[in-house]
Amino acid sequence: SPQCDLQGLWRNELGSNVALLALNVVWTLLGFYHTAVTATNKQILVSPLQGAQQHPSAKRHFAFGFTVQWQFSDSTTAFVGQCFVDRHGKKTLETTWLLQEEVPFHRDTWKATRVGTAIFTCIK
Repeated sequence: SPQCDLQGLWRNELGSNVALLALNVVWTLLGFYHTAVTATNKQILVSPLQGAQQHPSAKRHFAFGFTVQWQFSDSTTAFVGQCFVDRHGKKTLETTWLLQEEVPFHRDTWKATRVGTAIFTCIK
């Protein structure tokens, strides 16, 4: 099966969009995340992301990670995952994420981290 290319536009099962725009010689990722879901009442804004992927030369299904610094809330999310291409050429990113929210007091750190999964499909 063909190798995965992270550059492009991706959408997850909740309707959030990720644009991965740049992949340089040291395999650094740059892009933007437009979430469809949030726990805040603030207006959702497109947020920058940056990350890295493993060098894909030896692996077809390489690992990667990126961090989103949300522009509309006091939180950051780190995504890690793996890229897959099925026999029909459909590309997916299977990820696990950790969201860290700012809390005002140390005693509130128990509720500051959320964890979940997301599967992104390449749409462009």
